[in-house]
Amino acid sequence: MTELTTKITNLLGVRYPIIQAGMVWVSGWRLASAVSEAGGFGVIGSGSMEPGFLAKQIEKTRAATSRPFGVNVPVMHKNAADNIGVCLEKGVSAVFTSAGSPKVFTKRLKDAGIKVIHVVPSCALAKKVEAAGCDAVVAEGTEAGGHNGYEELTSVVLWPSVVDAVKIPVIAAGGVADGRTAAAALIMGAEGVQVGTRFALTRESSASHDYKKAAVASQEGQAPLYLRRFMPTRALANPYLERAIEAERRGASREELSQILGRGRARRGILDGDIQEGELEIGQVSGRINGIPAAAEVVQKMVDGILFAVRKLEHVTRDEAAQLNSNDKRPS
Repeated sequence: MTELTTKITNLLGVRYPIIQAGMVWVSGWRLASAVSEAGGFGVIGSGSMEPGFLAKQIEKTRAATSRPFGVNVPVMHKNAADNIGVCLEKGVSAVFTSAGSPKVFTKRLKDAGIKVIHVVPSCALAKKVEAAGCDAVVAEGTEAGGHNGYEELTSVVLWPSVVDAVKIPVIAAGGVADGRTAAAALIMGAEGVQVGTRFALTRESSASHDYKKAAVASQEGQAPLYLRRFMPTRALANPYLERAIEAERRGASREELSQILGRGRARRGILDGDIQEGELEIGQVSGRINGIPAAAEVVQKMVDGILFAVRKLEHVTRDEAAQLNSNDKRPS
């Protein structure tokens, strides 16, 4: 049985260092359980859930898999405290916090034996995560879908910077969709990867089929970052997004941009499938993705891709070493 052992697999008790991101309107029990059952680490996205609904999602996940899984809780969400209470009551193995201070819930969760991992867009915040006592940190580059940091640091810059900045394990996110990109993250020093967009576009994702089709059909550059001064968010281009970006270009105020965004825009796009007027949160890597496979297939292909990339690199390194040794064997 193939395994990829890292500090993250040991921390989370899984076979592969592949974490499925806890995305709103996407990451329900079907996706989380499928990823965990395949050897990765499934995560329920509670950002769109009431506490009672989250409790049922945890119960359904546990009924579908005996393997570890977690919950993502955006700290600033109105239901955050109650959803943390549900996680404590149900005894999930790990909580991924985001969008707020890592200090708020960390001690309470760790005292209950729950692993705490916080998502950050910069080294400065990664250091605060470590100081807060979190078990690991997710370093998410600006390529990622959904809400982003104001710093707009790309993954290839952010990942090794955070690895150098903290001693706790680093999980790389933002643009990871296959074995090659996952292997690149591991080579840069990450102990695992968090994957959003690729899992959003799987059969088990709770996103609407119209959303999935639109994302798979998208091309390079069609997932821009917008609301940069208000709430940086990456989403698929559509008529709604074009209006919002145009308003930004002419210097619209926070109030005007908030009115354009309105309420329930993400649900409208992702869950309800309003391709024209919904917010279709997605990562830049959607332009590279073709097809809507099962989550288990994504996990296995990613593992195979990582192993292939590592073996290829090892082969190149051996050839280079042999060449250097050959060059050094000069007559004295």
